[in-house]
Parts: sequence; structure tokens; C-alpha cells
Amino acid sequence: MRYIIIFSTIGLFLFLGSCQKQIHLVLIDKGKSAYQIVISEKPSLVEKRAALELQSILKQMSGVKLDIISDITPPSEFEIIVGKTQRKELTDIITEIEQLDEDGFIIKTIGEKLLIAGGEEMGTLYGVYAFLEEYLDCRKYSAKVTIIPGKDKIVIEHIDIKEEPAFQFRELHMPDARMDSSFRVWHKLDFKKGKNEWGMFVHTFDDLVPVEKYFKSNPEYFTFLNVQRIPDGQLCLSNPEVFEIVVAGLKERMLEKPEALYWSVSQNDTYKACECENCQREYAEYGRYSGAMIHFVNKVAAEFPDKVISTLAYQYTRSAPENIKPADNVNIMFCSIECNRSRSLSTDSLSASFRKDTEEWCQLTDDIFMWDYVVQFRNLLSPFPNLRVLQPNIQYFRDHGIQMMFQQGSGGLVSEFYELRQYIIAKLLWNPDVDVDILIDDFVNGYYGPAGKYIRQYIDKMHDALEHSGGNLGIYGYPYDGINTYLTPDLIKEYEKIFNNAEDIVANSPDYLERVKIARLPLEFAILDISLRDVNDDLTYFIKEYGKWIIREDMLSRLEIFTELAKKAGVTRYWEHGNYPDDYKATVERYVNSSMQDHLALNKPVTLYTESSQKYPVGGAKALTDGLKGINDYHFNWLGFEGPDMVTVIDLKELTEIKSIEADFLQEIKSWVFLPEEVQYYYSTDGNDFILTGSVVNSIPENRESTFIETFKAEFHLVTARFIKVIAKNKGVCPDWHPGAGYPAWIFCDEVMVW
Repeated sequence: MRYIIIFSTIGLFLFLGSCQKQIHLVLIDKGKSAYQIVISEKPSLVEKRAALELQSILKQMSGVKLDIISDITPPSEFEIIVGKTQRKELTDIITEIEQLDEDGFIIKTIGEKLLIAGGEEMGTLYGVYAFLEEYLDCRKYSAKVTIIPGKDKIVIEHIDIKEEPAFQFRELHMPDARMDSSFRVWHKLDFKKGKNEWGMFVHTFDDLVPVEKYFKSNPEYFTFLNVQRIPDGQLCLSNPEVFEIVVAGLKERMLEKPEALYWSVSQNDTYKACECENCQREYAEYGRYSGAMIHFVNKVAAEFPDKVISTLAYQYTRSAPENIKPADNVNIMFCSIECNRSRSLSTDSLSASFRKDTEEWCQLTDDIFMWDYVVQFRNLLSPFPNLRVLQPNIQYFRDHGIQMMFQQGSGGLVSEFYELRQYIIAKLLWNPDVDVDILIDDFVNGYYGPAGKYIRQYIDKMHDALEHSGGNLGIYGYPYDGINTYLTPDLIKEYEKIFNNAEDIVANSPDYLERVKIARLPLEFAILDISLRDVNDDLTYFIKEYGKWIIREDMLSRLEIFTELAKKAGVTRYWEHGNYPDDYKATVERYVNSSMQDHLALNKPVTLYTESSQKYPVGGAKALTDGLKGINDYHFNWLGFEGPDMVTVIDLKELTEIKSIEADFLQEIKSWVFLPEEVQYYYSTDGNDFILTGSVVNSIPENRESTFIETFKAEFHLVTARFIKVIAKNKGVCPDWHPGAGYPAWIFCDEVMVW
């Protein structure tokens, strides 16, 4: 459903220009107008669209439909001139217009006339939208929410402005910007160099030299890592046959799409560069991995002088090379994926290496496509307070002369505050110096109505908390990462109160209320997700009554309501690669139903005889008896061991009759996480002499894909014990077939349960 809201207002951005003699143009008054819209006898498609858009929106505002006439008609005193025409007012400044950037525009009052004209591409249309927004208070907050104020009288004062974009290419990878052309054009997002001009677009090695076609017969085409060639790495760029295959593949594709200018020859979305002897020599010659890449891509570019060959400066190739520079027809896609998002790239100490890489690439070439990241990719609905760094980051890129900007958001997926975030970024890509505080106020008050002041309070409080804490913000994080910074238990309570106030004030306004509830989804997701850690009496799925743990029905109800509202709001995935709402709900329910069981080892003391990893802290040894089970994600409630076996002893505190011991382990081979090869269970009465009571050998193939949990359970005749020893045998290192061959393998255990 689309919303077009008609109301009377005072313009937020009303331009109060001045000149020696102030002239007021009364375009429309009390249902009448003396004005006509003038366009060329042979207008471009953009000019014609610009005139029609202006005519349509003025009619929606006032009820008056201005005529659109050709410039071959005699001139009159009252005209709105749109685009390049033969009118004298236009021809007097034609040189200035012709010198505009192709998307730039001029808006100018001359006597009683209004002139809107722009560059050869979209300039005139962009000028019309700028006029409607800046002078007539129209807004397009999202693809579904357009604000067109009703006005009985439309009056403008003297205008004389010229605007040109800060960046030649402005692409925003967010839902409305990606899928709604009217939103894209209104906000001057430039897609000329978008998918229509790209023959191939990033991570193309596998397309150009397919593993399934070549690996079996020619493994030498692919990455040599550790002791062997692997299929899921990169290409061996020093192999001359690889070059020939890439060139031949590009020629075939160019015949199919001859109009495409940009062709990506770029690494796969993984690390694992080839480490063969010849490639190593190139790395040494050019100082960095990127040198071998540029050497290869330059050779490819020489074969196609009328095309632009694009490649990635990404992860292991992010640093600029030495002793070589990109050819004139080579484009560099420079990526900021590793950077912290809590502070500006220009000042953050954690981004010092990124700044160094930026400066070095900018010294080598001025053809840089900046690929920046602006949402929380691992959990799209997680609160992500990065709004204050958007402007300084974009200014930083502008100040370094970068002309092509790609802001990667959530694509077609719903993410936290995506409407506000895309609104701010779109404005910044046109003018990085716009007042972002005014933008945010304008948006929240227009989009959320009376609740806007509370939404702004929530945004500010969360950003203030992150700044004052000095915490960091990564794009592959979880809500729990903010437990000591911007998502502390006390702050969460405050956020809930703010949203309660927001909902109350718009309780009788269904549209505003729905938007507020959708804005609240990330907070609800944070509460539900953090509660998987059993943080405190509020942030938990369990409560203890009469000495027994029971499930909190209010939390399960909260999960149900959250899931249904998320689906209603168009949320299809919580993560860019999966985690569907119903699947997440089922995962949490499984966790709830399997956790806090009153087994004999619950909350008993644990001693580790091998060291667990601190990369994923879950409280150390006590995680094995805290009652909390894991979900299909090694970040949650799993105690990890990187390389060594898991050797642990649990003290039951008194002699106890037992008949079974079990433990769950996780496998996710893409993250180097394997099931143990064997789990051995021992018991003892004194803690010194242990007797083997059961052993479970893994029968699951080590190369089984996906993420799954396997229970290793041993049942035996009743024995009396006080101490339980568990030894889970780790592989030690990843197997030869695995991309991590030779590197430590992980095992993860969530709970040892004794019955």
C-alpha cells in the first residue's frame, strides 16, 4: 500500500534567497494559475518526464493542472521553463548549462519566470525533484511514503542555485533504492554505471574458470595452499593457460553483451590466494598480493582497450602494490569490509591501515569504485548505531577524489531503520555536507508523525551510549556484542520505555503506529537474542520456581509476536544468507526446550585440563554445566577448543548413582568446526582413579556440509560416582581436502549432561 499524505505545512528547507529587488512568483492561487510549463518542441525523454512530474505533483498539491506547451508557441510572461528550450531566458545562460555535470542542474527565477534545466543525463529531472523538495516541501521518505503538502497558494521567492553531484556514480544497495525506480530518481541515485553497463560484476574467477569444468583435469589452474591445489580458493594467476581461458571467456561474453563497458576480473569471495612458487615470486616483486592481481588484470585489459576491466582491492588484495600501477582502462573496486563502524574512518585508530591503503591506491589511480558497508550483515535486524559515521565517511571518500560510490546495505532485505538509513545516505551521496541532524529530524517527524520525537530520542541515546563506552561496531556482529556498550540491560529497559511512549502517542493513528512497531523490531530482536545467554532475570527464557527451572511463557509469546510482525513487515531473512523468521523461532524453541534440564551435573563445578579458546567467550568451564544449550551457531553458548582435545572433569559434589552421560557437539566445516572423532566418558569416586564407562565414536562424515548438532551419548549399567571425566578427541588440524588443511580444527561443546 502506498501512502500519499496531503497536509499544509511550513517548508523545512524553504530557501529564502534575496536580491536587490525581491520578486515573488505566485504560481497558483485559489485554484487558478497564469503559468504554463514550457518544454522543447523535441524534448528528451528526461525533459518530458520532468515536465510531467512537475505538472502531476503541482496538481496533487493544489488541484490545478498546468498546461505543458512547446517552445514554438509565443512566449508569455508567466512560464515554468523545463529543460533546454529556445526561450531567451534559457539561451542567455546556455553556456552555463552546457558546462554542468551531466546530472547537475540550475534552478533560477528570471522576472516572473521559473527556469529548471540540467545536464545531458538526468539533470533536468533531478532539478525538478530538488525544486519540489527544497521549495515546495514535498518528500519521498520511502517507496511507500510520499508527502505532498496541500497548498491553496503556491508562492516562491527569488531562486538562483546551481547543484552538481559530489560523486559521478552513486549507487545505494538498499531495498527502495534497489527496487523502486521512483525512489531512486527522486533521490538522484545514479545507476548509469549500474548493472546495465556491467558485463560481469565482482567475484568472477569462478565464472571465468569454473571449478567443475577444470579442477579435475587441470588442478594447476587453482590455488596451491599448504601441500595441495584446492578447488574453493582463487586462481593461479601466474599460470599462462589461466590467462588464455579468462581472455577467451571474456570475448565470448562480450559478443553476447557488446554494449557493456565494465567487465570484472576479480577474486572469489574468500581468502586463499595461490602460494605456488611462481605466484610467490610475483608477490615479492610487487610487494603485495594485489601486485600479482594488477599484473594479471593489466594483461587482460590490454586485450580489450575499448572496455574497462574492473578488479577488487578486497581483503587480502586491499593494500596497494609496489612497482606497478593499474592500466588506464583498469578500475579498482576498493572495499572497506574490515573497518570499525563506531567511529569515522578518517580518525579511528583501528582504521589506520585502511587510510594508508586509501591514500596509496589514490596515488596510483583516479579510477576507484568505493565499496562501503553500512548495515549489520550477520544480523540485519540487530540495532546498529552507525548513523553518525555515515557523513564523515562519505566526506572522507569525497576528499580523496573518489568518484564512484557503492554503499552496500541490505539489498532487497529489510534491515534496521533501512528507510531512514537509505534516506540519509542518498542525500549524502549527492551532497556530503548536508546537515544530517536536520535530515534525521525531518525524516522521523514526517515518517513517524508525533512519535518522531521518541524515535529520535531512541536513536540519540543508543549512539551516545556507544560513543561514551568507546566500544567498536562490526558488520558481522550480534546483539550480545553490545551488552557492555549500547545494549546493556539498563539501557534496554530505557529503550523499551521510549518505544512504549512512541506507541502510546500514535495509538489512534494506524499508519504511524505500524511504522513505530516496525522500528521497534530490532530492539525486540536484541532482547530475544541476548536472552539466549541467560543474562539476568529480565533477559532470559527461564525462571526458577520451587527449586526447578521453568520456561517463561511470556518470552515465548514475545517470540511469537515478534516473528509474526517481522513477516508482516516484509522481513524474509534475519541474515543475508539465511536465518528465516520461522526457522529462527524454531531454533529458539528448540534451545528453550532442551536447556535448563535438571540433570545431575547442572551447575556443578568444572575443571578444564585443556585450554578453551577465548575467541568466543561463554564464561569458561562453567559453560559445560550452566544448563544453556547451543543453537546452530557457534557464537552462542558453545565452548570452543581450537586444536586440542577437550579434557574436563565435573565434580558432582557427592557420591551419586548415574546411568548415562551425553554431550552435544557442533559441526560447520566451512568455519573449520568438526565433530570430535571420539568422545570418552569416565567416572571416579575419588577424583584420582577413573574408569572408562562409555565411548562414542563419530560416524558422521567429516565432509558433511551445513551446520548441525550431534549428540554423543553413552548409556551403561548403574554406577556410583562423584567425578565425571570427558575426553573429546579433536582432529587437531583440518584434513588435507579442506581449505584450512594443516591449520587447527575446532570442536565446540555446549553442555555435559549426566543422568
